[in-house]
Amino acid sequence: MDSSSPERLQKFLAQAGVGSRRKAEALIEEGRVIVNGQVAQLGMKVIAGKDHISLDGRRMRKPDIPKIVLLVNKPTGYTCTRSDRYAKKTIFELLPKHFQTDSSLHCAGRLDRDSQGLIVVTNDGDLTYTLTHPSNKVLKHYRVYLNKEFPFERVGEMTQGVHDNGELLKAEAVHLNPRKPRELEITLNHGKKREIRRLLKHLDFEVIELERFKIGKLRIQGFRQGSVKRLTEAEKRLLLA
Repeated sequence: MDSSSPERLQKFLAQAGVGSRRKAEALIEEGRVIVNGQVAQLGMKVIAGKDHISLDGRRMRKPDIPKIVLLVNKPTGYTCTRSDRYAKKTIFELLPKHFQTDSSLHCAGRLDRDSQGLIVVTNDGDLTYTLTHPSNKVLKHYRVYLNKEFPFERVGEMTQGVHDNGELLKAEAVHLNPRKPRELEITLNHGKKREIRRLLKHLDFEVIELERFKIGKLRIQGFRQGSVKRLTEAEKRLLLA
């Protein structure tokens, strides 16, 4: 089976060394297995290397495969998906050819098609979980250009948040550029779908351009749009700083 294909959780656990599939099923029924922060259910499917799977608090893995962590400076017009019949271009088309065919690679977080900036592409499920789960508080920083000036008095509305379709949308921090009153720098530690655009639309602003320019302490500066680089260990640490 392809390493990126969904498989039964009990099969994954057996291959990860917990014992037979029957034993794995018993562990799931006992509520001892957690998948992506939720108690697992018998019969559910998981993807090795992408889903975060633990037993009694211990991360479960199949035999190790080399960890790949790529940083992409995504241009607008690309979707953060491997296959989508409605997508004209996907972010995986930007990767070097020998990575394009590696189906274990996935996006650790997303940017919508009309946004640009930093995206991590990896086969490291631990890193994906750390970068994307709100409890880990990995900050993502965005530069946003609006259709009109944003008054300082409304910053509090963004940091307090608004409710939209049952979700609380909020920024951790908002900084205004006094020389460019239509420009904001927004910090999130999570990433609901199109959150910044939805939040600002609720406040009667339209986002003209949106760029993620920093993840943790790793910045976009000097990294050409459309470029891809494999991160060093030091750069990986900056992601989580």
